[in-house]
Amino acid sequence: MLKSMYSGVSGMRGFQTKLDVIGNNIANVNTVGFKGSRVMFKDIMSQTTSGVTAPTDTPSGGVNAQQIGLGVSIGSIDTLHLAGSPMTTNRPTDLRINGDGFFLVRLSEDQEVPYLTRDGNFTLDANRNLVTSDGLFVLDSGGGNITVGDDVVSFTIGQDGTIQQTMADGTTEAGVQLGIGKVVNPSGLEKVGGNLYRMTANANPDGELEILTANSTENGTGAIIAGQLEMSNVDLTSEFTEMIVAQRGFQANSRIITTSDEVLQEVVNLKR
Repeated sequence: MLKSMYSGVSGMRGFQTKLDVIGNNIANVNTVGFKGSRVMFKDIMSQTTSGVTAPTDTPSGGVNAQQIGLGVSIGSIDTLHLAGSPMTTNRPTDLRINGDGFFLVRLSEDQEVPYLTRDGNFTLDANRNLVTSDGLFVLDSGGGNITVGDDVVSFTIGQDGTIQQTMADGTTEAGVQLGIGKVVNPSGLEKVGGNLYRMTANANPDGELEILTANSTENGTGAIIAGQLEMSNVDLTSEFTEMIVAQRGFQANSRIITTSDEVLQEVVNLKR
């Protein structure tokens, strides 16, 4: 069987994966805190038909190897943790991180390692806990749930994540600070759905996560901007351009298979 046919098949599979990733990016163009992905290809091991010959003292020049590639495979699917555009909402519980860092949330107190998210679409539940749209608790800098007291009539959140509370008697006092997670390799995080990421051993050393505070020069965390949300970082212009490239690549590889089939048909027709 011709090697070109299998090379064409591998190419079609690769571009199909690329189209799957592009489709997911476009579908999440309006998802708060979403980070787009890209597909990188790499060639498969080549078959050597003739080895290398070194130059000699005869004199005789060296001869390069002759190799035939066997197709393409997926090298990586990278998540691009670039900042998305800010959207102003003026809601005090809508938060955006202007820089590096992630909000920390968890399902319950039994969860040892919290999830990470860039989606700051938070709200207060009936128990006055600061939660996500899915009901996950937002953590403070001490690793506890954030709860606004019954005697608090209003509050604002500063750039360092400190909750400034206005009490019923008109006085103001500082509450807890929001916790921020810093990740060495954000692309190493695992997507678990719901705009959440799970810590892995390739994101931070040994998969450990230290809870920090926002707007810290020492820790390199970004400032928290209240009343804004970070939108998706998907660029539709780039995505549609890549879609055209993927579509044409898929068509070209399908043509390789068709041409290889025609060649095989000619071989079969040699014996009539």
